[in-house]
Amino acid sequence: MVNRRVLIGWGLAGLVCGVSALAAPPKSAAASAVLPLDAKVEGLGYAELSAHWWRWTDRFPGGMEPYRDPDGRWCKLAQSGPVWFLAGTDGSENVRRRCSVPVDKHVFLPIINLYQRSRYPVPARLRPAHCKSLLDGLALSNDALRSAVVLIDGVRVADPQRYRVRTERCFDAFDDDEGGNADAVIAASDGYWLLLPPMKPGRHTLVVGANYGRGAEDDDGYGNMVQNFEYVLDVGGPTY
Repeated sequence: MVNRRVLIGWGLAGLVCGVSALAAPPKSAAASAVLPLDAKVEGLGYAELSAHWWRWTDRFPGGMEPYRDPDGRWCKLAQSGPVWFLAGTDGSENVRRRCSVPVDKHVFLPIINLYQRSRYPVPARLRPAHCKSLLDGLALSNDALRSAVVLIDGVRVADPQRYRVRTERCFDAFDDDEGGNADAVIAASDGYWLLLPPMKPGRHTLVVGANYGRGAEDDDGYGNMVQNFEYVLDVGGPTY
């Protein structure tokens, strides 16, 4: 049975408001290039990284959820490997976080995204139909992206709408080993993401905003989601 509830992308970002009021980066800061959609990090592309990102959100201890991080204090939790994951919010408030990122780490974050998973484990023979249903539901809002704005060190990313990524086939919601279970809770993701190469040591800022605009709220209330979030990243350690 498919769980029809759409889960917020903990990075469901909204239209940027008051960007000029946000902290300005140092004049010497240079915007990091966004890696193209065919880029891979140790064999993982955007779609695979989005699946790993969702599993990351389930690995927080004690029921903690990354979108509830009030100020960046949870930034280091459950991080591993060459890619550092950043979360957004649940859309209920604008958030500004500061966290330290090790050098030589790629950074992967959502602009705006949605996720669904099955309520119960699904046998392999039934997965294609269930997966199509999940993806079709997610596409309704992502097809109706109204606006997206991303600033990296004060420089605007050109056409962030082009970084749409969806998992073409569903993935195991909890197991990184895709061949591990005959029956599995399956999940699908659709949204807009950014993969950044390792940043130079020092302070960097990321400002993200986007919103869906389906014209009328859907049953789950995510069809017109609006959200803003900002990160101050101290690459290589705190900078004060």
